[in-house]
Amino acid sequence: MIQLVKKMEKRLLGIDYGEVRIGIAISDPLGIFAYPLTTLLNSIKFINELKKIIIDYSVEKIILGFPLKENGERSILTDKIKMFKSKLEQEFQIPVEFTDERYSSEIAKSRILETVKSKKKRRNKSLVDQNAAAVFLQDYIDKK
Repeated sequence: MIQLVKKMEKRLLGIDYGEVRIGIAISDPLGIFAYPLTTLLNSIKFINELKKIIIDYSVEKIILGFPLKENGERSILTDKIKMFKSKLEQEFQIPVEFTDERYSSEIAKSRILETVKSKKKRRNKSLVDQNAAAVFLQDYIDKK
């Protein structure tokens, strides 16, 4: 019975795309809170690793960070992100929605400085990536 309930819980997944690492955040089952989940390498294994997460957490929608410059203009990664979005939609057949990710990495770094005591862990870039995904996923949730 517990397994049945788990599968019915639908969650949002936040993705902070990077050419080396991809930060992943997930919402709680009620869609109120976002929290950092993991960071995956941007490699040929990525789709299979993401597929497992999508199944395990019953993801109903992906929220993909859309990189814009501070003035709102397109960034270097904009076209790559659009292609990545199409790939996700084709692979998983679930909605993928863009959200503004400006300042999410800076906010994540600030939160890590406040909460992580170890200097070594503070420098962990994968920690920043997954926390950045949680920042813009929470912003998305709060706006809905």
